Parts: sequence; structure tokens; C-alpha cells
Amino acid sequence: MRNVFLFIRRYFNFLFFLTLEIISLIMLFRYNKFHEAAFASVAGEFTGRIDQKYNNIEYYFKLKGTNEDLVKENLRLRQLLKENYESPVQRNHLFYDTILDDSVKKIQRFLYLEAKVVGSAVSTQTNYLTLHRGSNQQIHPNMGVVGPSGIVGRIISVSQNFSVVMSMLNRHFTVIVKLKNTGERGKVEWDGVSPDYVLLKDIPKSAPLNKGDSILTSETSTLFPPGVLVGTVHEIIEDPSSGFYTARLKTATNFYNIQYVYVTENTQYDEQKALEDSVKKKLNE
Repeated sequence: MRNVFLFIRRYFNFLFFLTLEIISLIMLFRYNKFHEAAFASVAGEFTGRIDQKYNNIEYYFKLKGTNEDLVKENLRLRQLLKENYESPVQRNHLFYDTILDDSVKKIQRFLYLEAKVVGSAVSTQTNYLTLHRGSNQQIHPNMGVVGPSGIVGRIISVSQNFSVVMSMLNRHFTVIVKLKNTGERGKVEWDGVSPDYVLLKDIPKSAPLNKGDSILTSETSTLFPPGVLVGTVHEIIEDPSSGFYTARLKTATNFYNIQYVYVTENTQYDEQKALEDSVKKKLNE
């Protein structure tokens, strides 16, 4: 306390002058309209810049929550896509002497579950991703994985809280695809060369194929909803001896920075596989 009094005594004249200066400025800005407007403008500019800096900092620290909210919103919208629903019959009415409503209704074939990527690799021949979502969160093997831009891979192994995805950048991964423009089906696989490109095969040369064409997942895929982007044609590899195209696709998914994905569950997968396996067994008897 003594030091405070000594400080005031030593700098009394300066502090007294500063106090009078502040009082003078307050009176000037309060009772003079021009100076009041000028001060308000300068003060507004200053506080505005401070608020902007603060908001930028606050926004940066809230990015994680913002991304999570966007993932949840995208998940809700993906659940509503018409491609996720299908009916066992193409007609919804039966025609007799009178018109009767068919009781068969559309059911949701594909469900979406969001997941965070906590590990990934792009530099090997058998690349994988690790998701922070496992059997406790409804994940099991043979589920498809898609990202915001296109397909990613399929679930191959699951623990209680984590799961491993075989990336599309894996020599053992294949997916049935189709041309967006004409619907001809083929398959996509990785040649192990570049993480940016995969190979399109088995598209007949009778179909038109051009650089820039979009390649989508097919209706015959059991892992992915139809119409999900796989990639775009980057280069058509000439092979006169074959009746099928081989093309290099630019992947829709950027595997270098993927952070969130959606795991797709085919609700009819087990039924379809059991039926197909039983038919194969009978044919081999």
C-alpha cells in the first residue's frame, strides 16, 4: 500500500494531467455532435476489428463441432435419398376388372452410419483405413464405406469400438460399376501404381466412353447404393486386341485428407447372399 502512495506522489502531476485530459475528451465527445460522430466511427472500426479477430479464433476452435454437425446433417439427407429405397415389384398397382392397390411397399434397402477416420494409409499395395466405430456401434464386416465425394472401400474387420476398411486403393478390392450416361456395367480395381487413379475394366467397346465421363456404382452392387460416384475417366488405354475398354479413372475420393465417412448397410444383404449360395450349391451338386 505504501508503494502505491509513493507512486501517486511521484507521478501526481502526470496523473492529474491525464485525468483532466480524459474528462476534457469525454465532455468534448458527449456535447459536440461532430466529435461524437467521429469518435463513434473510430471506436466502431476498432471494436469491429477486435470482434472479427475474436470470431475468427472462436470459429477455429469450433471447427470440430461444426464438422460433426455437418456430418450428421449429411447423414440425415443421405437416408432420404430415393436410391436407398426399392420395391420388390416395379408396379405399385395390379389391374383386374377394377384397380386394386398392391400391398407391396418400398423398403429402405440401404442405411447410413457416420464414422470418423482415425487411421489411413495410401503408400502400400494393400491400403486400409481405421474407423472409430465398431460392433458396439452397429458395424460388421461386409458393409460398404462412402465419403462425401464418392466410394471409399468396405469393412473387413471389426472390434468393439473400431473397424478396418479395405480401401479402394487395395489390390484385392473390386466394385461393380456402370457408365453414368448409358448404364453399361464393368468393374473397377486398383493397379497399385498411383493413389489418385484406379482402373476401369470390362466395359464393352460398343458403348460410348469418353474422357471426363462419370463412373457410378451399379444397382447390382450389394455393398453400395446405386449411383454413388466412383471416379471420372482420365485416360482410355488403347488395346485393339480386346473387345472391352481399359480406362484410368481419377478417384472421386481424395484419400490423402479424408476425415469422415458413411458406412452403408444393405438390409437385404444376408437374404440375397443366402439365396444365391443355395442356388450355387444346387448347381454344383
